[in-house]
Amino acid sequence: MTEFLDLEAQDGVRMPWNVVPGTRQEATGCVVPVSAVYTPLKPFPSMPALPYSPLRCRNCRSVLNPFSVVDFAAKIWICPFCFHRNHFPPHYASISDDNLPAELFPQYTTIEYASPEDRPSSVPPVFMFVVDTCLIEEELGFLKSALLRAIELLPENSLVGLITFGTLVHVHELGFGQIPKTYVFKGSKEVNKEQLLEQMSFFSKKPKPATGVIAGVRDGLDAESIARFLVPASECEFALNSVLDELQKDPWPVASDQRATRCTSTALSVAAGLLGACVPGSGARIMAFIGGPSTEGHGAIVSKSLSEPIRSHKDLDKDSVPYYHKAVKFYEGLSKQLVNQGHVLDLFACALDQVGVAELKVAVERTGGLVVLAESFGHSVFKDSLKRVFQSGEYDLGLSSNGIFEINCSKDIKVQGIIGPCASLEKKGPLCSDTVIGQGNTTAWKLCGLDKATSLCLIFDIVKKESPDATMQATSNQFYFQFLTYYQHNNGQMRLRVTTLSRRWVAGPGSVQDLIAGFDQEAAAVVMARQVSFKMESEADFDPIRWLDRALIQLCSRFGDYQKDSPSTFSLSPRLSIFPQFIFHLRRSQFVQVFNNSPDETAYFRMILNRENVVNSVVMIQPSLISYSFHSGPEPALLDVAAIAADRILLLDSYFTVVIFHGATIAQWRKAGYHNQPEHQAFAQLLQAPRDDADTIIKERFPVPRLVVCDQHGSQARFLLAKLNPSATYNSDAPVPGGDVIFTDDVSFEVFLDHLQRLAVQ
Repeated sequence: MTEFLDLEAQDGVRMPWNVVPGTRQEATGCVVPVSAVYTPLKPFPSMPALPYSPLRCRNCRSVLNPFSVVDFAAKIWICPFCFHRNHFPPHYASISDDNLPAELFPQYTTIEYASPEDRPSSVPPVFMFVVDTCLIEEELGFLKSALLRAIELLPENSLVGLITFGTLVHVHELGFGQIPKTYVFKGSKEVNKEQLLEQMSFFSKKPKPATGVIAGVRDGLDAESIARFLVPASECEFALNSVLDELQKDPWPVASDQRATRCTSTALSVAAGLLGACVPGSGARIMAFIGGPSTEGHGAIVSKSLSEPIRSHKDLDKDSVPYYHKAVKFYEGLSKQLVNQGHVLDLFACALDQVGVAELKVAVERTGGLVVLAESFGHSVFKDSLKRVFQSGEYDLGLSSNGIFEINCSKDIKVQGIIGPCASLEKKGPLCSDTVIGQGNTTAWKLCGLDKATSLCLIFDIVKKESPDATMQATSNQFYFQFLTYYQHNNGQMRLRVTTLSRRWVAGPGSVQDLIAGFDQEAAAVVMARQVSFKMESEADFDPIRWLDRALIQLCSRFGDYQKDSPSTFSLSPRLSIFPQFIFHLRRSQFVQVFNNSPDETAYFRMILNRENVVNSVVMIQPSLISYSFHSGPEPALLDVAAIAADRILLLDSYFTVVIFHGATIAQWRKAGYHNQPEHQAFAQLLQAPRDDADTIIKERFPVPRLVVCDQHGSQARFLLAKLNPSATYNSDAPVPGGDVIFTDDVSFEVFLDHLQRLAVQ
């Protein structure tokens, strides 16, 4: 696996097939699609930012790169994508073999351009806080203190706005320092941008322009009226603190058999309209803090009567969801508006009940927003995650905005689409495939918000039909890909990052060994996970287990070594040997098994899966388990119920939760307080070691995971048991002494492998 990690360290790319199947037929037989998981803004300490504009091919607009063929005498370079001959401009006159510009250095396949012509954006970052007030006093208190802490961390120059909502939407005029002043909108009524500006007296001093779109200071608004609602953080701290301090629970009475009247969708619509009028095209984020289900307006997810339960997965399957489709349609419209404006929607949902993440998913995902789901605003998952958003230093998120992502590739490859946090710009061209998955039918995408970890899964189509003759294959057996990310750096400067890759392709007999040699099983598992999640959401009557099983059987029968109809002879190359294990855990994961999860939780898990890189996604699919004992230092343990022992501590990292599990004996000693006695220093160290490792994991991760500390046979042990391979269940022959059994009828990995071998050799 190390060479794949090295490739990722150079370009931020992981591909399931690093030797690419060269023809359409070959690619179909490979089951896992030709694809790439790309992290556009992965930090590279050694990568230079060039202070000039990139040189582009006159024919296909791709950027000069180390794979271009250069004729130094004639000052010409040949584009590897369309083979067009381009002349170097005069300022490249001095180039020669030993005097190359940085973009031609073989090690700079990823490089960044920070051209001085691209002036830094005049508008500083904008944060619009949209705060739910239909909360119990305790929750509102937690939320207020978290917001006050966040405001202290805001960049000095950033602009801040505040909207609170319950039954009504209140837009606070923070720029009016004398007394708190708000504009109120009815929660059940749609407000369009014109009405919004009219009611908020934007045209009292400067009359409304007769024609054209109203957009910011340049088009129809004066800076003074914008400064009433969006105030620099350095100036409005006092006003904002006093508004938050006096913030009361929504005053409208709620009957005991009713839900509170909460107009989430109207509040978000007002926020989007206000930002669209004041600061279009700038890096603005709407940060929504929601503490319960929306019951009013177009985005309502449930009626006010408590006798009606909130939709479950069963209801979605049966299509008995009266509100769902209308709400999703509303948020699709909102996401289009936000993408046009270049603004991001971040969602912080903290409630014991569902709040409508499943409906909001489309708006958050298309705008590249952050999402955090917790049980309460007082929970460390929420508090620490919010702090991380504004934190600077080594663990900052590196939030950037206004990105546009483009792809160029060799003519035998087409793009099916991207699964990940982006929106199609509908720029059709010869590179678009007929099959579409995710955000497809385009070669350019909008990334309103992106950060250091944002990872896109690009899925390609190989369109080459005939198997070429051997002579042809020898001359041009490389496929080229180029990814261009144009974005606004968090210092306000516009930058262009260019990654150019080359991958060898093979076809015909004898290509199997080459394909196996370039197979990255971790990347393949992640691509399959994103694909299966996407299909479960977009295809009716899709059976995920059957789809994954068939894919795995086809892959094993194509690439395994065996004699026909003899399962005992079956073996897989080490390059493929962990893949069945990944698929086994993916089948049992929260992405595929929706039982026991609400639609909100499932949407949340999938949103995080769709934006994380390969290493993090693999932990979500197959958690890591580390064992601590007196006999040995921390060591990786098999994700199996056999790993449990009375005298061991286990640390499980499943990405969303980190579990420290004390074996029965360890738990007894801890309860007896042995670790506090000086002669049992070693025991105290043993208890502390997993704690320290868990802290390290938590510090680096966003959203901050939930920490569960539990004992064997305790109720919280379920967090560990649910993830383990059930090799010993309640109906096994003899359980392991000191170990544990799992009460389940799920098949164990051994049985799964057994069936796989039988079916693969047929």
